[in-house]
Amino acid sequence: MSDENDTKIKAEDLPFLIDRYKKEIWDWKQKEADWIKTENLLNGAKNIIDELSTKLVQQARIIQDLQFNNNTYKKEIEKLLEEKKK
Repeated sequence: MSDENDTKIKAEDLPFLIDRYKKEIWDWKQKEADWIKTENLLNGAKNIIDELSTKLVQQARIIQDLQFNNNTYKKEIEKLLEEKKK
């Protein structure tokens, strides 16, 4: 048979329990702060990747346009040189 006092919190235990729970709450708040910090870093990295990807696509398009223009001008120059030879 168990004593009822074994399962009940005694008044003298309250300060110890309060301190223990305060520490646990503090530890969980620290963990939450770390999670938030990690999430913010991840979101920042995602934004940087998105921006760099957009710039890379824009630069690829510019290079493609320049190559097209270069080929067009090259053909025009070749036509002019051929006409000048005639």
